[in-house]
Parts: sequence; C-alpha cells; structure tokens
Amino acid sequence: MTPSATDGPAPKGRSRRSFAGARPVMADVARMAGVSKQTVSRVLNDHPAVRPETRQAVLEAMRTLGYRPSRSARSLASGRTRMIGVISFDAARYGPASILTAINTAAQEAGYLVSSIALDTADHDTVVEAVNRLSAEGADGVIAIAPQLWVGRALAETTDLGTPLVVLENALDSGTALVTGDSRTGARKATEHLLGLGHTTVRHIAGPTGWTSADLRMAAWQATLRAAGAAVPAPLVGDWSADSGYDLGRRLARSPEVTAVFVSNDQMALGVLHALHECGRCVPGDVSVVGYDDIPEAAHFLPPLTTVRTDFAEIGTRSLRLLLDRIDGPAGPRVDTLVPVDLVVRASSGPPPVR
Repeated sequence: MTPSATDGPAPKGRSRRSFAGARPVMADVARMAGVSKQTVSRVLNDHPAVRPETRQAVLEAMRTLGYRPSRSARSLASGRTRMIGVISFDAARYGPASILTAINTAAQEAGYLVSSIALDTADHDTVVEAVNRLSAEGADGVIAIAPQLWVGRALAETTDLGTPLVVLENALDSGTALVTGDSRTGARKATEHLLGLGHTTVRHIAGPTGWTSADLRMAAWQATLRAAGAAVPAPLVGDWSADSGYDLGRRLARSPEVTAVFVSNDQMALGVLHALHECGRCVPGDVSVVGYDDIPEAAHFLPPLTTVRTDFAEIGTRSLRLLLDRIDGPAGPRVDTLVPVDLVVRASSGPPPVR
C-alpha cells in the first residue's frame, strides 16, 4: 500500500544510475521516496500537511534522481500556469521598454514566464481582445501599460473575467490595482525649480492630449504657476517625439519674453535644445529648459539636461509584486501605488537673463 502524506518515508529504491538515458518523472520520485505522487506534488507546492521527515525523503529522492519538476507538472499541482500576461503600447519608447524589462526580470526571479502583447493601436476592441486572449491562454494575471485614458476605460470592462489585473498609468474602476510614477509631484518640482531661479513664468510643451501622464503634468504645471501668482500661458502640445519638440521649440525661440520651458519628456526637450541653438538662443543664458524622465542620454545633451527622474525599473518591479499578491490572495480594495520621482539639476537650467 502506498503511504499517505502523513506517513514516514519508506526505504529508498533505485539509484540515479538506473535512470540513465531517461529523464526522471514524478512517479520515479514517489517510488524512490516510498510515497504517493500526491505527496510529491504537495512537497513541490510546500503544502503544510507533509511531515518533515517525509518532505526530506522526497527532496533527497529528487536530488538523487536529478529530478526537475516541469512547468506543466507544477501547473497541474497548483492549478496555475506560472505565466503572466503583459499588454503594452508604444513599447519602443524608453519608459515602456524599461518597464517591460523590469517586469521580465522580476517575473523570472519569481518563477514566472511572461507572455507579452505589444499593440500598435489602443482602440477599445483591440484592448479587450488582448485581455481575453491572455485569459484564454491561462495567464494567472495581467499587467497592462495603459498610458491613454481610453485604454483604462476598455480595461475596466474586462474585470469580470476574474483574471487579476494591474494597470500602469491609469485605472478607472475599483477592481484594478494602479502603479504609476508621481507625475504631479514631478511637474511641480520642475516648475518650482524654474520659478525659484527667478523666472517670472514657465512655458510648457505637453505630451499628447488624453495621455494620463501628459495631462497630469500639464495640470500640475498650471496649478504651480497659479499658486505662485505667475502668469499661466497657453501650453503647446507635442507627440513625445524630438521632431515635435524641435517644431514647437522654434515657435518659442521667436518670442524674446520666453526664458524658461518645462517639457513633458526628454525626447521633446532634445528637440527644443536643437531649435533654440539654431535660432541663436543660448541655454541656459537666454532660455532654461527642464525635461522629464531622465533617459540615459539626458546627461550627455548639450548642455546636459535638467530633468525629472522616473524610476521605470521600480514601476515594473512593483507592478509584478502587486500582481503576484493579487494572484496569491483574494482581491482586496484597489491599491494605488505612486513611485516617487526626483529632480536632477544639470546645466540646462539657470537664472533668467538680465534685461
């Protein structure tokens, strides 16, 4: 009769040499340890009902045989696939790409595989279809990098699938957990820095309308100017690219009264620096420029760029941890996680010119 999980170990059987040429399976481990396959499964999943001496016998049998549990065996034992899904948009940009790298690294360390879907379009039906596909593939949970408001609205309709969901940037319902960089604080720090240098107001080049981070940064820039009693000029709206920053920078360069510009990301700030240089405006002697994100190249712009540093790796790692918590336990109330940001002061910002 095969001993149960609470029985002690039976005498060991075949040696590792008897399995030469064949990969050992769970039944071989059970036979050598003198227990059932169910007991081996419990040991693999750290079940508390297994006696210490039985657990030790199973582990010794695994080592002797060179047994490595397959992912499918673990899935059958735990009811999980050990796979998570990730949906991303605009994955070529530095921020999303860095977040994806961090999620993959953290998932690998936790013993999970990652199935990624990179979407070129963020329309409603495409987003819902992506979540449905990952759920159908058996994903234990899904992380969605949702930079646009309408993506959050589409994701809100997928919570009835029962798949744990963590959203980066925006979450519009109580059933999804949110992880994001603190755009409000970052924009406030950037604007206060320029005002503190003596500039009477600060111009702003925003990201595309409807992108959560762009909207938050623009709102915080406006609120900071109002709180300081400074004029609030109309923002200019770019598309995150250096080309759009260059085009809008040329417009600002033609206005002598412009002495400070806060740009919603570093790529557009690079275009602004290029435009100001071409138009004969010195940075920071004539115009100070502050960017956002602190991409690796920002320290090597001419001049080196003052910018707000976002820890994208921390955003990715925290999102994975939060998702695993929701996979392991019942979903509690919505958790919003704001990852702190820092202002990195370099040579592109300084006092306004003396008139």
